[in-house]
Amino acid sequence: MPASRSVHLVTLGCARNDVDSEELAARMAGAGWQLTDSENADVTVVNTCGFVDAAKKDSVDALLAAAEASPSGKVVAVGCLAERYGAELAEALPEAVVLSFDDYAEIDQRLDDVLAQRPLVPHTPRDRRTLLPVTPVQRPAASVDVGIPGHAGGPQVLRRRLDDSPVAPLKLASGCDRRCSFCAIPSFRGAFVSRPVGEVLAEAHWLAAHGVRELVLVSENSTSYGKDFGDLRALESLLPQLAAVDGIARVRLTYLQPAELRPSLVDVMTSTPGVVPYFDLSFQHASATVLRRMRRFGDPESFLGLLARIRDRVPEAGVRSNVIVGFPGETAAELAELEEFLQRARLDVVGVFGYSDEDGTHAATLPDKIDPDEVADREARVSRLVDELLVQRADERVGSIVDVLVDRVVTAAAGDDDAPNDGPDVEGRADHQAPEVDGTTLLRGPAAANLQPGNVIRARVVAADGIDLVAEPVGITGVAS
Repeated sequence: MPASRSVHLVTLGCARNDVDSEELAARMAGAGWQLTDSENADVTVVNTCGFVDAAKKDSVDALLAAAEASPSGKVVAVGCLAERYGAELAEALPEAVVLSFDDYAEIDQRLDDVLAQRPLVPHTPRDRRTLLPVTPVQRPAASVDVGIPGHAGGPQVLRRRLDDSPVAPLKLASGCDRRCSFCAIPSFRGAFVSRPVGEVLAEAHWLAAHGVRELVLVSENSTSYGKDFGDLRALESLLPQLAAVDGIARVRLTYLQPAELRPSLVDVMTSTPGVVPYFDLSFQHASATVLRRMRRFGDPESFLGLLARIRDRVPEAGVRSNVIVGFPGETAAELAELEEFLQRARLDVVGVFGYSDEDGTHAATLPDKIDPDEVADREARVSRLVDELLVQRADERVGSIVDVLVDRVVTAAAGDDDAPNDGPDVEGRADHQAPEVDGTTLLRGPAAANLQPGNVIRARVVAADGIDLVAEPVGITGVAS
């Protein structure tokens, strides 16, 4: 075994992958591997994404780039793409060793195998939903490793931070029990398993001790949290406990299913100090008939009613969503129904995706497929509409008072004409802005000069730039510990 072993970890995809990478980093560091940002590492590990075609391509490109840049040529693929395709990916991409989620618990040994050039047989993918009982309440007693550290034992923290950001994702659960016809994620992420409350709280305290000010709660479906405990309101009890963790300024909940968003959860999210009134609602479409073909539930009036209930509680609440256009059989009338809903909904951010078949999904077998060029035209059309609507929504926030968590402070170079007031460029996010996906708030004015990442500043919005805001501080409400 080499006296010193180094690993370069590259992460693609969503916040859930970010958590997976930090868990892998903890396992590797605990076994003596030196984590490095250098491509000259002994091994490069790429945590891939396998969600949609564009993400798959990005993952393959990253693996090829890592193989070309690495002097050792030792590249390992982990993550969703690796789990989903296994031996097929290994055959198509001989530049990389392909590992499964099942290898995570022994990742240090697998990397030793790679260094020693011991042969590793890539896995044959299988439906991971079959690894656990169908009934959720029977799952906590199952012995299979579902990729959640400590799920079968007491509270523990298996994580190593890979940056010093004041915000960090915190995983609530793994897997999904929904059967949306367009989505393959449950087949390779597995059945839904909640993390025990004690584990979640232990990790929240650990993150706070490592400088985190905002917790972003992630999972494949956060509204299902606790159902395998037999407690459908576990989230309502957990959120106030997380908000009370010393050092945590705010808690943000993501990945909510509209059909599962019960009134009691809305009440807690809109009334608990420290829990931001932010609703990441997975609408996917608005037409009831399209949603039924998607194996989902809802219609414009029920969705608008939900939004009205949220805004009755907190008028300035933030709402984001994603929609799919060009789903098999989508008619012009159904598309128009979606467009009308978007105009009435006043959402802060909307991701628009054109439908494409995903391997192993029910939607891939549906008739009445729409020509890909037409799908692209619909995606462009709805995207243009959304761009206009989101600018209007941001403009509505001009004049409002927002609480902004400072993410980064960049000192302007001398002579930089774009620097506000010759001071630092202070970038943060208001309550309605999740990291990386929802725009930012630029803080300007003399009071912004002494801010640091992790500060929470009250500010008045003075302008909008697309979905981004510009605000002037009016008072600090919290400082980094």
